[in-house]
Amino acid sequence: MIQGSPGPDVDGEGGGVLRPRALLFDWDNTLVDNWDVITDAMNAVYDAFGMPRWTIDEAKAKIRSSMRDAFPITFGERAKEAGRIFSDYFAAHHLERLREMPGAGGLLRGLAGSGLYLGVVSNKRGRFLRLEAERLGWTGHFGRLVGAADAPVDKPAVEPVDLALAASGIPRGSDVWFVGDTDIDMHCAVNAGCLPVLVRREAVQAGEFGAYPPALHLRDCAGLAARLHALGVLPSLDI
Repeated sequence: MIQGSPGPDVDGEGGGVLRPRALLFDWDNTLVDNWDVITDAMNAVYDAFGMPRWTIDEAKAKIRSSMRDAFPITFGERAKEAGRIFSDYFAAHHLERLREMPGAGGLLRGLAGSGLYLGVVSNKRGRFLRLEAERLGWTGHFGRLVGAADAPVDKPAVEPVDLALAASGIPRGSDVWFVGDTDIDMHCAVNAGCLPVLVRREAVQAGEFGAYPPALHLRDCAGLAARLHALGVLPSLDI
C-alpha cells in the first residue's frame, strides 16, 4: 500500500483533474535535495565579493530564477565572475552530497511502467542536472531533462516546457502536469497551460501564489503517487 497521505487539494477541490499524459518535474526540492551545496556555492560567491552569507533557509526562500536571469540583477557587471565562482564550487561538490527527496526514486520507478511521458524542467544548469540524474540512475526514466540555458530562455518561460515535451509528441495542456515546489514552477505551469501541481509539506498561504495558484497541493512524492493511483495511472506503491 502507499505510505503517507496525499494531502488535500487546494481549497479541497480538484476532483475534475484530468488523468495526465505527461508529467514534467522540477528538480531541486521536488525530486532531489541539493540545497546545502547550493547554499555553500552561493556563499563562496558572497565571501569573494564581501557580501553577507545566506543560511540554507534564506537560500531556499530566495533562489528561484536561473543563474542566467538572477546573477546580472544581483552582481551587475561582475555576473560572469560570480557565475564562475558558483559553478566551480558546485561542480566540485554537488554529486557527492546529492540526495533524493523521500520517495522520489520509488515514484519514478513506478511511473516507468505507466506509459506516461516524463520530463524535467529545472533552472539548474543543464549539465549539472544531467550529471545528477546519471548519478542517481534516473536518466532512463525521462524523455528529456531540460535545465537552465538549454532553451533560449529559462523557467517560467514556456520554451523549456516545449523543449521537454518535444520528444513526446504531446502538446502543452491540462493533461500535462507540471510538478514543483515553488511559485516559479506554478507560474511556468500556468504560462504553459499545464496543470500546476505543488508538492511540499508546507500549507498554501492565502494569496501566496497570486495569479498562478496550484490546482493540486500534495505533501510529498507518496502523496503524488497516491493521487496518480486514484486516477488509475499507477498501481499501489510502497514508497
